[in-house]
Amino acid sequence: MGKVKVKKSDVWIDMTPMSDVMVLLLTFFMMTSTFVKNEAVKVMTPMSVSEIKVPETNVLTVLVDKEGKVFVGLDTPQKQEALLSDMAAKYGISLTGQQLENGRGSANIGVAMKDLSEFLNQPNEKLNEFQQTRGIPTDSVNGGMSEFQDWVTAAYDANGEDMKLAIKADSDTPYKTIKKMMSELQDMNRNRYYLITSYKTNSED
Repeated sequence: MGKVKVKKSDVWIDMTPMSDVMVLLLTFFMMTSTFVKNEAVKVMTPMSVSEIKVPETNVLTVLVDKEGKVFVGLDTPQKQEALLSDMAAKYGISLTGQQLENGRGSANIGVAMKDLSEFLNQPNEKLNEFQQTRGIPTDSVNGGMSEFQDWVTAAYDANGEDMKLAIKADSDTPYKTIKKMMSELQDMNRNRYYLITSYKTNSED
């Protein structure tokens, strides 16, 4: 008896729904991702067991390297540009559109005001190299406020009292530098700030 041949039929799978899902996922990640800029200096933060998270928006970060040099930075390029404009106006410095654009691309600012124009004239890839050995002065001028205090004041003026302040210092930063900076913040009645540390697990004890 002859075998009965079963007619094979092609299986067709509609890939449209999968393509739609992939496009939606890609769009989601593109819209929600934030690109991390290279900080002016590499900082190895001290270890702690605290799990309190620093807010991700409306934050002024004060970066302090192991040599005690101070840098400041806001969380968005637009705020960074506005801060630069306010400080330049306060010190009577005229900035060009290109200089402001360069400032937008820098994660941190760490130069004395007298060097601000020269700093902002650098190409983006040279900004960190230029400011690494400088830092914002923390010494008061003529008994008044220091340039560091002026940066903090300008940041609060531009972003409101809801802005958070976070200090990210290296584990080898001299204590006297941290103490001086905290004293300057206290003189401004800025007594609430975050100290950024690396999380220490029990296995690292």
